[in-house]
Amino acid sequence: MWLNLLIVIILGFLAAAVDAIAGGGGLISLPALLLIGVPPQLALGTNKFAASMASLNSSITFARSGKVHFPLVKWQIPFTFIGALLGVWAVLSVSSQFLNKVVLILILIVGIYTILHKNLGMENRFEQLVPSKLRAGCCFALALGFYDGFFGPGTGSFLIFSFIALFGFDFVSASANSKVLNFVSNFASLILFAWNGKILFLYGIPMALAMILGSFLGTKLAIRRGAALVKPIFITMSLLVAFKLIYQYI
Repeated sequence: MWLNLLIVIILGFLAAAVDAIAGGGGLISLPALLLIGVPPQLALGTNKFAASMASLNSSITFARSGKVHFPLVKWQIPFTFIGALLGVWAVLSVSSQFLNKVVLILILIVGIYTILHKNLGMENRFEQLVPSKLRAGCCFALALGFYDGFFGPGTGSFLIFSFIALFGFDFVSASANSKVLNFVSNFASLILFAWNGKILFLYGIPMALAMILGSFLGTKLAIRRGAALVKPIFITMSLLVAFKLIYQYI
């Protein structure tokens, strides 16, 4: 038991640090729970519990630094919440195999596009909210909330990319805004997992504490080092998600 706790604490800390910077922490935290023998449904619920605590901490830290653009995300939050609830509900009755293939293609495109466009997200070019882009942003929030509740891998990467491509934010501001929406989708999913008794608090609580510390470190690093740190980690995590999906598909 003590070895299992050590594993989830160490890997949870690492996962949250990476996730706070560029997303993709679920690639580390969820397998950690499965590694110690937690059944899949309990692992998903426990991971959502710990990840919610970490994403809340990151959101608060980013907000205090002035990196979160609340005039935009305040409109996206309810769409994300509703989307996540619908996603968790849908996963009970719909196969994720088709979505797996679609996401694999999309996240490869995101990763490769970011590599090829060297200046993408390196400067903050956001100027003002345009109604047409705000509507598009709310649609993205609904879709990505649904995706996070339904399936999950790569949500952070898609959110960051949408803030950069659609609104012109740099990587740090995009990561800050995406972390707020990521917390909302995590929390919405957590409600349903908790309602169905799918959280193992024996591992969830120590993992959550470790992830809060990891998220604090990752957020501070992102703020201090800027896009020069966030972009390469973003590309790495996007491609790792793609390779993980390829491995599962094969």
